[in-house]
Amino acid sequence: MSKEESSQIPKFTFISLFSGCGGFDEGFEQSGFECLGAFDNDQSVLDVYRRNLKGPTFLHDLSSNQLPNESNFQGVDVLIAGSPCQGFSTAGLRNLNDPRNKLLLVGGAIAKTLRPRVVISENVMGSLSGAHKIYWDTLVNDLESLGYNIKFLKCSATDFGLAQLRKRIFMIAWRGSKDVDFTLETVPGKTLQEALDGVDSLPNQEHIKPITDPLILKLATYIKPGQKLCNVRGGDKSVHTWDIPEVFGFVTKEENQVLEKIKELRRKIRLRKSGDADPVAVSDLQLYCNFYVQPVLNELIRKKFIRKIGERYDLQHTFNGLYKKLEWTKPSMTVDTRFGDPRFFLHPEEVRGFSVREAARIQGFRDSFVFSGKVNQQFKMIGNAVPPPMAKGVADLIRRVL
Repeated sequence: MSKEESSQIPKFTFISLFSGCGGFDEGFEQSGFECLGAFDNDQSVLDVYRRNLKGPTFLHDLSSNQLPNESNFQGVDVLIAGSPCQGFSTAGLRNLNDPRNKLLLVGGAIAKTLRPRVVISENVMGSLSGAHKIYWDTLVNDLESLGYNIKFLKCSATDFGLAQLRKRIFMIAWRGSKDVDFTLETVPGKTLQEALDGVDSLPNQEHIKPITDPLILKLATYIKPGQKLCNVRGGDKSVHTWDIPEVFGFVTKEENQVLEKIKELRRKIRLRKSGDADPVAVSDLQLYCNFYVQPVLNELIRKKFIRKIGERYDLQHTFNGLYKKLEWTKPSMTVDTRFGDPRFFLHPEEVRGFSVREAARIQGFRDSFVFSGKVNQQFKMIGNAVPPPMAKGVADLIRRVL
């Protein structure tokens, strides 16, 4: 491209709310946008942002629903906001009244003053589910009252060349014509092996949490790629605690039958309208067993495989998956804030968890993007970030819209 052609490309601006270390902003910078200000209440993430990105940073608590020196940002083209997802995520407690949920509305409050041409809010897919959708409904109403049109985009990381099964929702609000093409340009995703090729000599690769506990080492060796330790699901991908006698203790044929039946019935015979499963009655278990189940239940309680809840019984360990071992030939699961902990994610070949650089590679950060601070904080920065290639895909779309 010639200098003359380059000078004719309009320079659009943006401000970033809840910027974190800058994954969302990285995508917009790569698309040619200029950042006028990145705002977050965590100095450690802003330190990483300043080291890697061009925009000025501001340590600020956005729960105030306003920006410092707000008049300085009048005329900004785009406002982007990646508010906290913890209260919405299906991986958490999904507390409807989590105070962080209200931060989804901050972008609308600030747009009321700045009137940017485009407002973009990003969050997890769970934020659109059930009663939690009220926060999106409120934000939409706020922006529509200001004259914005609204469009929701559901994005998958694998559509942006990433080796990760990560889905996110983007709300686009814009002023002007409603006749806008919101087709995103996509590229094929990668496998984990493709994403991590050549990673060994890069910065942040040394941050690997070693496995020292001998019991955990046994688990990490026993679980195969594509499997996880999970008592509440069946199939080849779930390894149950009663399948590993070297770690959790031996069970008899009758005990195994009762455990398998509890696993099945706790989700089949429901007592509540909500929740994932309920404890099982002795009478229901007895219907499926040709032996007297009460002594078996007593022995399984002693062995700590099950627990008694009132007059019913449930599995002792009901987590949906620990020690998830990834596969070279498939995309990674979602990179979350615990990605460096081997209790949650295991390397497909080596008996260990993942490094900071490996997590960053899977998220799509460029190799020259360097993380600093405490290692657990670095994993949180990466897990909380919008993958830069996904952000760039959205930014390229917004550039066309503008």
